[in-house]
Amino acid sequence: MAVSKIYSAQATFLSAQIIDIEVDLSRGLHSFSIVGLANKSVDESKDRVSAAIKNSGWKSPKNKNQKVVVSLAPADIKKEGPVFDLAIALGYLLASEDIEADVEKKLFIGELSLDGNLRGVKGALPITQKAKQEGFREIFLPQENAEEASSISGITVCGAETLMEVIQHINTKKQKEFAEENKPIIEHLEIAPYKTKKKVKSKREVEMDFADIKGQESAKRGLEIAAAGGHNIAMFGPPGTGKTMLAKAFSGLLPPLSFDEMLEVTSIYSIGGILSDSLIENPPFRSPHHTASYVSLVGGGANLKPGEVTLAHKGVLFLDEFPEFDKRVLESLRQPLEEREVTISRARGSVKYPAHFILIAAMNPCPCGNYGVKGKECICSALNIDRYKRKLSGPIIDRIDLWVEVSKVEHEKLTDGRDLHEGTEKMKPRVEKARKIAENRYKKLKLKIKTNAELSSKNLIKHIVLSDKVKEVLNISAKQLDLSARSYHRIIKLARTIADLEGASDISENHILEALQYRPKKYQGM
Repeated sequence: MAVSKIYSAQATFLSAQIIDIEVDLSRGLHSFSIVGLANKSVDESKDRVSAAIKNSGWKSPKNKNQKVVVSLAPADIKKEGPVFDLAIALGYLLASEDIEADVEKKLFIGELSLDGNLRGVKGALPITQKAKQEGFREIFLPQENAEEASSISGITVCGAETLMEVIQHINTKKQKEFAEENKPIIEHLEIAPYKTKKKVKSKREVEMDFADIKGQESAKRGLEIAAAGGHNIAMFGPPGTGKTMLAKAFSGLLPPLSFDEMLEVTSIYSIGGILSDSLIENPPFRSPHHTASYVSLVGGGANLKPGEVTLAHKGVLFLDEFPEFDKRVLESLRQPLEEREVTISRARGSVKYPAHFILIAAMNPCPCGNYGVKGKECICSALNIDRYKRKLSGPIIDRIDLWVEVSKVEHEKLTDGRDLHEGTEKMKPRVEKARKIAENRYKKLKLKIKTNAELSSKNLIKHIVLSDKVKEVLNISAKQLDLSARSYHRIIKLARTIADLEGASDISENHILEALQYRPKKYQGM
């Protein structure tokens, strides 16, 4: 009898933790125990591992008179999920001397089914990143996760479908009876970064185009500015005027994610267990229903899972029927909109998730949607209208840079052809050009930001210079509109984006005046 040591890992929030797995076998009455602060799903791996070993052609641990102790270290870190099954099975076979293998600098993760097949696990991408950082040369995981993990270069990713395939690959002890029956493991050796692969347009880009939306020129202009500067935007108007269509078309204006951003966003989806592609190339678009709870939007729960604000990281969070959301849910947006991250504190601990997204809000003028609409009768009482407007607090209104009205479209325009001048194909190059101007500007200033919306108040005053005439126009308007300090600074950032769209080096009076037009008028004072 002997002791073996093998390496595995688990995803913890948005990172990963390397776990040492030691297996000790000793003579005595049969027992199988797992120590090291393991939860129920880890403890149940005793039965999964025993059955998988037996059904892979080896003698089950339960059929031997021996004491099996599996230690998961560090012992003070809680171990969760079935990700350790593969490593525990291999550790047992090494300790019992059924196989021989050099497992140094090799990492093993995967859930085992009773017949010895490998099932996919959550968090394969961040685990692979961590393995590379810790100097591991190879990682063995389910074939289902292999393509996702192979996005990381500099480490050999080996995907397998069964426990037997892994054994066949690492076993140096001659086993002729198994060598002929099993296929060799599939390897992904030093796969190049995913950014070199051919990109495919996302469904959002293909299905929705600004050219297909009739009228709404002012709303399209506002969305173009929002995309160019990374600004938050709210659209208000009666039902059926195209607010949802405009929001869905907005994603087509955003540039594709950089490779580092792809890895960051994909890691979030991988840990959340909702990753459908091997790597997310385009900015995510999240659109939760207005009945969404506080926890589903911000994150949390028993396992401190990321919420919608984190799933929308580097992309778009679209909140349709904005005032219909619970007030507590709306107020929870304050921190992520200001700091671009969200801190979740619970009894079991605290975690900080990234939440850098563009907010698009859409709302009706009143609960029935007909308040102030020509030719329509509003059936809402004054109390209901007042309550509807008060759902949005001053701090939330302040954090939204653009407020645009999406008015009713004339029926004659609905049968017009596509407006190619204001289509996505024409608008996107302008957005990309403005973003490039801003990125180059901040790179020269050695600021770690890419868009105007990310500029802090301190750096805004320091690096965005306004002429005396522009300052005079801005200050007079700010006093008349009674703007807060936050709104004042956001007007300057918005004007800087408008100037970038025109290719202007300095902010002019016209840029300030256009930026001021996007402050809330109908909703001011809510």
